Amino acid sequence: MEHGLDALLVFVPIAVILHYAHAPGFWVFAASGVAIVPLAGWMGRATEALAEKLGAGIGGLLNATFGNAAEMIIAVQGLRAGLTEVVKASLTGSILGNILLVLGLSILGGGLKHKSQKFNSTAATMSATMMALSAIGLMVPAVFHLVTGGQLAQARAEANLSLEISIVLFATYILSLIFTLRTHKDLYLGTSHPHDEAVAMSPKAAALILVVATGLVAWMSELLVSAVEPASQALGLTEVFVGVILVAIVGNAAEHSTAVLVALKNQMDLAFHIAVGSSMQIALFVAPALVFLSYAIGRPMNLLFTSFEVVTVGLAVLIVSLVAVDGESNWMEGVLLLAVYLIFAIAFFFLPPHLVIS
Repeated sequence: MEHGLDALLVFVPIAVILHYAHAPGFWVFAASGVAIVPLAGWMGRATEALAEKLGAGIGGLLNATFGNAAEMIIAVQGLRAGLTEVVKASLTGSILGNILLVLGLSILGGGLKHKSQKFNSTAATMSATMMALSAIGLMVPAVFHLVTGGQLAQARAEANLSLEISIVLFATYILSLIFTLRTHKDLYLGTSHPHDEAVAMSPKAAALILVVATGLVAWMSELLVSAVEPASQALGLTEVFVGVILVAIVGNAAEHSTAVLVALKNQMDLAFHIAVGSSMQIALFVAPALVFLSYAIGRPMNLLFTSFEVVTVGLAVLIVSLVAVDGESNWMEGVLLLAVYLIFAIAFFFLPPHLVIS
């Protein structure tokens, strides 16, 4: 399936031609979004190949750093363009997309092929607990904003609050790497199933592919971000919906296919780790890193999400915790996760733009 995505590489030159031909924003947005999907897949394969050669410790750090590189690059381009709300919405969308859509499709696909699938409940519960911490980190700035009435005088305090929460989340992420890669790595042994593509790739080829793919993703992301506003207007969609659903799906598409494929092979440990682990990286690594970067480029971003985004993330974490607790899954649990994701997507579609807090 991942190699099948390579046919979409044709959209890289198409997106460039459309952009410089000043085509309607919708077509530039669509072409650049589709182009990012196979490029993100190649970044993932190259990262896995390097990780296998460099050993578990450095390899795990490399996977953690580049695992969400496509989302990170899209977000940085969004910050540079001043689309802070789209960036924050894409973070919410990546979290919801991974723990509901990706995990739901994985459990459904695997469950249809295997009556029930087992995974390490201790590791899964720990991941779900860390996602709960992430939800708290996203919730507190919104609660603070509501309690203080969003007064202008409190704007500085809100900015400081977001920055300091980012430091706590980032420190927790570093400690989680130590937990998963060193002190309790036995809990995650079930997730070490190398891909054939990674094994067949030399370190030099992997490094070259990683550099080229990262550069192309950065270019496509710039085109994508430049077309967000005209595409939103053409489709009649709010920027929050575009960020939560469309941009998030584009950034995570390669992981979607990988998680479903390994679930079909009855490697539910790995599928769970890809889906929940990716969400955890978004909340504990990507979000704080973007806050730090936003200060560096002179466009400070806070962690003040809409009340609706906070509620959806909290409910998503709750239902995933219920799925993880028994260490076993079946296809019906996949249906439940997908149903929750569809309900949230429908609600985001109808969410009025004036309800977005900034």
